[in-house]
Amino acid sequence: MRLGSVLVGGRRTIAVAEGSRIVDLGAAAPHAPASLKELLGAGPAALQQAAAAAKAAPASATLHEGSFTWLPLLENPAKILCLGLNFAEHAAEGGHDKPSYPIFFARFNTTLVAHEAPLIRPRASEQFDYEGEMAVIIGQRARHLTEANAFSAVAGYSIFNDGSVRDYQRKTSQWTVGKNFDGSGGFGPWMVTTDELAPGATGLRLQTRLNGKVMQDANTTDMVFSVLETLVTISEVLTLEPGDVISMGTPSGVGFARKPPVFMRHGDVCEIEIEKIGLLRNPIADERG
Repeated sequence: MRLGSVLVGGRRTIAVAEGSRIVDLGAAAPHAPASLKELLGAGPAALQQAAAAAKAAPASATLHEGSFTWLPLLENPAKILCLGLNFAEHAAEGGHDKPSYPIFFARFNTTLVAHEAPLIRPRASEQFDYEGEMAVIIGQRARHLTEANAFSAVAGYSIFNDGSVRDYQRKTSQWTVGKNFDGSGGFGPWMVTTDELAPGATGLRLQTRLNGKVMQDANTTDMVFSVLETLVTISEVLTLEPGDVISMGTPSGVGFARKPPVFMRHGDVCEIEIEKIGLLRNPIADERG
């Protein structure tokens, strides 16, 4: 099942892909949760009910192109955790060794941007870089996961653009500032549930294109730390909750490592496509004022 977050006539609702059409879950099932975070928090049975409601939805619940606006897949996750240097070739292009323990950093909700909405290149820098990544969406509260049960915590997978302001990223040994400019992170449009993908979403091609040119081209199997290992490691430290997001790191080909460097500019279009998950597209716009 594919689920997204949209705005319809000022009303927030969940979009469900049902065959060739997109169903407004709020119209098909008026008492259903209006946000994906709320739906995930209601448990696996709620996802099954959403699927059944979308399948039985009348034609009047169909969303047509131009009748809705995409929202970030999750607008207010409690936690957005990102992995750094999780592809060996990306680590090497930045002059780093392959990490022996996952490198984690946090993102915040104000950075999130929906599919088709502009990523904001800040006034403070001209070094706004793309990073195509796969995102893991947590569906159940979990702590101290093991290799035997870790995947039970996952609801699905999506796409993330970990837009990075490189000069600010390097101002300190911590990357937080360069990874958290407002409006710098694309997220969505769909969450694809785990039943449609291999465990850990392995074997999927990930490609980033800037103005149609392929900049990154890799496979989720190439990650240094798999989804399974990452879940076990994170849950040693903290409790994962429904709606939490883990972005799994980017492959080689980022703009700062190119010669000469390639950074995103006003008017550019960045697309990230992950096999079987979908396409995230964002134009780039300069910060106003």
